[in-house]
Amino acid sequence: MKTAELRQKDVAGLQAEVKDLQKAHFNLRMQKATQQLNNTSQLRSTRRAIARAKTLIAEKQSAAK
Repeated sequence: MKTAELRQKDVAGLQAEVKDLQKAHFNLRMQKATQQLNNTSQLRSTRRAIARAKTLIAEKQSAAK
């Protein structure tokens, strides 16, 4: 998901997105461990997407204070 799309969500929506991304990242890690993952770059992209969403959560929470 692009940063512009994430910026349109509220904090609750971003937290739900982080939760979904963490589940996806876990599934990718399990696929890698069982030698079923073909595209290992997906691990990197999901990890960065989680970080991007968490950064936006922190920005919105600090702006609300």
